[in-house]
Amino acid sequence: MATIPVSMTVNGEPVAMDVPEYTSMLDFLQEYLNLTGTKLGCGIGVCHACVVVLEREDGSLESVRTCINGVGRFNGKKILTVEGQAKRSADGGIEALSPIQRAFLRHFSFQCGWCTPGFVNATTVLLDRLKREPVPADKLEDTITEALHHHICRCTGYVRYFRAIKEVIESTPGLVKQVE
Repeated sequence: MATIPVSMTVNGEPVAMDVPEYTSMLDFLQEYLNLTGTKLGCGIGVCHACVVVLEREDGSLESVRTCINGVGRFNGKKILTVEGQAKRSADGGIEALSPIQRAFLRHFSFQCGWCTPGFVNATTVLLDRLKREPVPADKLEDTITEALHHHICRCTGYVRYFRAIKEVIESTPGLVKQVE
């Protein structure tokens, strides 16, 4: 079986190894890095449960599906998974959840939790976008819907996700412009 070398940063840690040529990024995360938070939902890139955060060269963030992208696409890139969202101690223990993770817990924004990692990562990308381009207050709900409309929650937890995301955006200074 042919292999390819891959080198990237995942959750702030450098990773370099050879893997089978046609390894999906999802399989790479789960099987080679033991990062099982990223979930396989549909396997064809429709449900977005498998989304991770990719840092672009300009520092902005992008959500990318891992079930339909080979690990080679991420070579030389910086990736953030749901496991990398929380602040961790030197021994790997969780010290503090991210604001979106805390809001999801407060609002019980999950039932089975399968889609939650994708929602957490996509919301992280949305928050990054709003830091760069704040949204008018009267467009906030449309902006959230547009950013996350591809994510499928089979348990229909959308209302709780939406409320949690809106709370984080409204409570974070600089993400929303007041309409005059």
